[in-house]
Amino acid sequence: MKILFDTNILLDVFLDRKPFEATAIRLLGAVENKIIQGYLCATTITTLDYLLTKSVGKVKAKRAILTLLDLFTIAEVNCRTLKAAVESDFLDFEDAVLYFSGYEAGVDGIVTRNGDDFKTAQLPIHQPDALWHLINSH
Repeated sequence: MKILFDTNILLDVFLDRKPFEATAIRLLGAVENKIIQGYLCATTITTLDYLLTKSVGKVKAKRAILTLLDLFTIAEVNCRTLKAAVESDFLDFEDAVLYFSGYEAGVDGIVTRNGDDFKTAQLPIHQPDALWHLINSH
């Protein structure tokens, strides 16, 4: 199963955001153990670098980014992705870019805590706990 991770899931892990970090850590473990194939939008990497550098410093941010680049497949952001995002019914451009990068990459779904931001999505949108339950039911 190919799952695109929304930025908020990774921030839950790296910023230890309670009570969300426990499930987010389990989902990252599922990627690490190759139970699911994890995808990240290219813009997630730049956003994480910016936010993590401000929160935990440049050294820890770089280490986190390198770990993610080793674990995840990066979904491209290109002109087609950006045009689809602009022309979409998504209210938030960043969410639209993330969605269409995953769509173009052929993911099976997206995991996010902000499901309402993806109301117009055609791909399955999973809350972290629901995805964890789905993974464990197979």
